Amino acid sequence: MSNYTILSVSDLRKYFTTAEGVVRAVDGVSFNVKHGETLALVGESGSGKTTTGHVIMGFYPPDGGKIIYKGAYELSIPMKKRPLELKRDIQIVFQDPGTSLNPKRLVKDIISLPLLVHRIVDKRRVYEKVAELLEYVGLSEEYMFRYPHELGGGEKQLVAIARALAPNPSFIILDESTSALDVSSQAKVLNTLVKIQNELKLTYLLITHDLGVVRNISQRVMIMYLGKIYEEAPTEEFFKLPMHPYTQMLLSSIPTLSEEDEKIKPRGIESVGEIPSAVKPPSGCRFHTRCPFAKQICMEKDPPDIIVNNNHIVRCWLYE
Repeated sequence: MSNYTILSVSDLRKYFTTAEGVVRAVDGVSFNVKHGETLALVGESGSGKTTTGHVIMGFYPPDGGKIIYKGAYELSIPMKKRPLELKRDIQIVFQDPGTSLNPKRLVKDIISLPLLVHRIVDKRRVYEKVAELLEYVGLSEEYMFRYPHELGGGEKQLVAIARALAPNPSFIILDESTSALDVSSQAKVLNTLVKIQNELKLTYLLITHDLGVVRNISQRVMIMYLGKIYEEAPTEEFFKLPMHPYTQMLLSSIPTLSEEDEKIKPRGIESVGEIPSAVKPPSGCRFHTRCPFAKQICMEKDPPDIIVNNNHIVRCWLYE
């Protein structure tokens, strides 16, 4: 990992108008991603983490803020209007490969499409390159002639990863890329992602609710709740010293299989309640309705970002 900032997000906002009102899915989010690192964006369903990734990809236009890529590209423009080199350099691997892979196409055609669109190799070498990509992610050449429905969940996701690698990207968004897999398939996919990152010097934005995955492959962690970032820290410090009550609640909910896992669980705090509606979020700190330590100021004022130490930032009145 280098100190070069490959992605800079500043005061990002994305709202959706519904019959019930305006959903503030992403509401003033700021962060930087360093070249070569894995930054994990963690939160419950409805926190806004996937929407954040989709705005970066250009699936949705932002309603405010800036996204700067490699210090030169403004990512507020939709995917269709982005220059080809930008489309090539930023890729995504979705949660469910069963829906992200075309069921009517053979694997060789799925992976060859970005190779042809971005003119990565000569047309005469396309299928040779497809075979190389499959082998690189741990699948044999025979998978070229299979349809997605003939593959297991882990195999489908490895094909999706091979497709994402095809245009030689620098930055990949992993949107819950292992959550739909069984434990053995998840381990294989994670090992593959770590291997290719180390060898190709890739940068990942890992969007997940699984803190076990975060602990194994990320270097930094951000905790998102109702459209806002409430804690950010290096991964090792994050698990040793979780500061925000919401972070502590998430960690206390992790199923443990070993004494080592049990040691990192905060004591005296339990997961209670459900995430409120983003249409009418609570006033003040949005977590105060579930927080066992909430004070009067928590109900009235949105807390500021407080820098604690070692790039550890917490958004909580308890640490003012």
